[in-house]
Amino acid sequence: MSRSNETAKIVKQWIEYAEEDIRLAKHALKIKSSCPYKLIAYHAQQCAEKYLKAFLALKKIDFPYTHNIALLIEICSPLAHWAKDLQGAEALTPYAITARYPGKYIVTKKEAVHAIEIAANVKKVIKKALRQEGLRLP
Repeated sequence: MSRSNETAKIVKQWIEYAEEDIRLAKHALKIKSSCPYKLIAYHAQQCAEKYLKAFLALKKIDFPYTHNIALLIEICSPLAHWAKDLQGAEALTPYAITARYPGKYIVTKKEAVHAIEIAANVKKVIKKALRQEGLRLP
């Protein structure tokens, strides 16, 4: 199925930004002292969020500019059999806001690593779906 060039361009922009987030999250894990685990988790969340939005953009679905992963998965659900496989990704949502501002929530190294793993799974599932929809990706 071919897509318009404009739609493909928009989808690829979402993917480009998502890829930057996951790259930065993985790279930041290498920081030896005072590693910013909360920011690693935040960028993992952003990766997952942007991949979900890339899929919705491909489908030309108007989506809210939200950080709520569960809501984005719910919007994808009628269009994507794979959405049920991403239910665990909603665990990333708190990292979008609460982990970025002062308070009592501390993100551990284990949580940051797990956030990257979740984001990597979202990326894998959605890239496969985008390819099945006819989008050419590297």
